[in-house]
Amino acid sequence: MQISSRRLAIGARPVRVNERIRIREVRLIDEDGTQLGVVLTRDALDIAREKGLDLVEVQPNAMPPVCRLMDYGRFRYEESRRERESRRKAKGSTLKEVRMAPKIDDHDIQTKARQAQRFLEAGDKVKISVLFRGREMLHQDIGRNLLVQLVQQLADISTVDQDPRMEGRSMSVLLSPKKDLQRPDATRVAQESTQDQPSADPAT
Repeated sequence: MQISSRRLAIGARPVRVNERIRIREVRLIDEDGTQLGVVLTRDALDIAREKGLDLVEVQPNAMPPVCRLMDYGRFRYEESRRERESRRKAKGSTLKEVRMAPKIDDHDIQTKARQAQRFLEAGDKVKISVLFRGREMLHQDIGRNLLVQLVQQLADISTVDQDPRMEGRSMSVLLSPKKDLQRPDATRVAQESTQDQPSADPAT
């Protein structure tokens, strides 16, 4: 299906498409990459129409300019998708933190585990911290056991970057998502994370 013949752009470079190509002849490449040689521009446009494709100028500075047959709308969509993916990879992962108190019940532990799981599935690193107050510092083994329990629960989707260790009045472990982890839709991850937030953080 042909798109508008108006002047479009690939990235920052304007691109002439269809009737915007006003030179007499072009070097034509078909949709499969086959060189069709130098043809009159009007003939190239006829071929594009017959195939339901667009005639797109891809090398304007060549003599004569090189044009290719393609579905330009689909090309633009795929290019936009690749650009978004490239920006996502360049941005890299962020560090999320899941906090809890050593006195936490089983239900809240599972809530924290699901929260950490969603962060990992979204491609983020996760720091899980147990915060100690007052005399709780005398029972650091409880915090360590909690962290070990969560690490074991998340073992299928994460690797340990840093074993449990004390940092001031908190004990933390650092996890990274496994490289082969299948990631869910980012919007769904954000929605579920919001829904699963407890009404009050037990660590505060």
